[in-house]
Amino acid sequence: MADLATRKLPLAGRHGGSATVRLTPAAPASRISLRAPADSLDGLFSALGLSLPRRPKTSVRTASRYALWLGPDEWLVLDEDGTELVSLAASAGVVHSATDVSHRNTAIIVSGPGAEATLAGGCPQDLSLQAFPVGACSRTLFGKVEVVLLRLDDDTFRVEVWRSFSDYAFGLLAEAAEDAGL
Repeated sequence: MADLATRKLPLAGRHGGSATVRLTPAAPASRISLRAPADSLDGLFSALGLSLPRRPKTSVRTASRYALWLGPDEWLVLDEDGTELVSLAASAGVVHSATDVSHRNTAIIVSGPGAEATLAGGCPQDLSLQAFPVGACSRTLFGKVEVVLLRLDDDTFRVEVWRSFSDYAFGLLAEAAEDAGL
């Protein structure tokens, strides 16, 4: 994996928001797309240092690492410290597929009391706290792009998006933030 600290972030220097919401490009992170059968999960848990969620729309977090459930045998694992996750997964010695997607994705942090309304400007999913509580995650659409949403707290979301669509997603979020601020 290339050094995350030296790669130019696609949204570097961007900012947006309104009186009720703030848009911030997330710091660099390492990411893997992980696929594994059920009998490999305990070994991967030991190697990655966190359990893999087994229920839809759930995530698990340690200090700087997240595992997001995307499907019955699929997870997105993020590490904000830039840890080499493919090597960690390989050390488990169990059947799995781990693909480094660190440079494919970037993330936008949407925070503030208008965060939910901002995301509703382009996402068809119910993101109310009752339907999408803290720790919930989902692969969904925002406008015309696929994103992975993670609710970090009551008023903060992490929006994972492919780098090639990040300008579009950020621009649409900025417009929705202005609407949410009215």
